[in-house]
Parts: sequence; C-alpha cells; structure tokens
Amino acid sequence: MKWIKIDSDSYGTIFFSWIVCAVLIFLSATFIRNLWITIPVMVVLLTFMVFITWFFRVPNREAPEAENDRLVTSVADGKVVIVKKVFEPEFLQTECIQISVYMDFFDVHCNFWPINGKVVYYKYHPGRYILAFHPKSSDLNEHSSSCLENAYGKVFFKQIAGTFARRIVCYSEPGNMENRGDQCGVIKCGSRIDLYLPLEAEIRVKVGDKVRAVESVIALLPDKK
Repeated sequence: MKWIKIDSDSYGTIFFSWIVCAVLIFLSATFIRNLWITIPVMVVLLTFMVFITWFFRVPNREAPEAENDRLVTSVADGKVVIVKKVFEPEFLQTECIQISVYMDFFDVHCNFWPINGKVVYYKYHPGRYILAFHPKSSDLNEHSSSCLENAYGKVFFKQIAGTFARRIVCYSEPGNMENRGDQCGVIKCGSRIDLYLPLEAEIRVKVGDKVRAVESVIALLPDKK
C-alpha cells in the first residue's frame, strides 16, 4: 500500500483544524440531544478533517524527460487564466510572456520548480488578500518572487496568495541549484502562480487549459545555439 505524502509545512494547519473539529464534535455530541442534527454535523466535521489532510497532499509526479534544460513545466496544478505579453518590472525589467495558473480548492497546492537552474533572485512581499484571479492580485496580494536561470535563459515566477490563503512557503535560496519537478513550496488555499518567460519562448499552453504541476509542459526556452 502506498501512503499519501503530506506537506510537512502544513502539519500545523492540519493539526489546528483537527483540534477545532474534534472540539466541535465533542460539543455537538454533549449538548445537542437530537441525533438528526448531531449525526449530520459530525459527518460534515469528519469529512472536513479528511479533506484538509488530503488538500495538503504532495503528489508523486514524474517530470517529462528532456535532452536539455529548455523544458519549462507547470509550477502548480490548475487552470491557465492568462497568456499575454507584459513588462515585468520587479527583476527581469523587460518585456516577456506572462502565463498565470489559478488554483481552486480542489487542486494540489504544493508548488514545484519549473526548470533546472540556479536561484538568482528571491523576495517576499507582504500584501492584501483580494481574489487570486483578479488581475491586480499579482502586485497587491501577499506573494513571493523567485527567479531561476540556466544556459537558455531566466524563468521568473510569483506564488500569489488568494482571499483565503494567509501563508506562502517558498524554498528559494539564491545560489542554490534546483531540479525541475522538485517541490519549491506551498500556498495555502485558493491562490495563483504567475510565470514570466522570454518573448522568444515556445509557448505550449493557452487560456482555459488545465495543467498539472511537474507533468504539463508550459513552454520551451529559446534555443541559443
């Protein structure tokens, strides 16, 4: 039997949720004498305990093989909501292609490195918690920014908190070499990933596509040979 791996940075959230549900179950069993009310309440709370544990699962995914480091895979599970040319002012300071993936409550919320490369930039930004699919959430919401670089270029991405997400975990440490498909962090609850690629990149997704972290190819970086 293969056990489901749970994100270690989410143990505290899961434990707190379990404690709250356990207390509510105890109170409902003690003070509510009507079984037609008590049993449904207990079932809902037990279901939530299972769901919150499953929510923070770390999937076992196999990254697609590649002959070189041009391959860019999805940082997160979700739906592609933006594919457009933009100016990225924070670090790249140039025009590039922005690809945004929105995660709902049922998507895996662990995030994974999109390329093989060296971490050349990281910054955490405190902020607001407006809806993650809102265009301004990229700048106004709490988010972390990271950039990886290899021989084919730079890939910059943001982990953006949503209305209910109040904590972002990011493993970025400038100078570290990272492997595509390894976990790079987690965003708790509804949230979004903004990925910024060179204009010359060969984009493999479009708005409306459903993507899976690690497995879905987002783009190919430009061949500099």
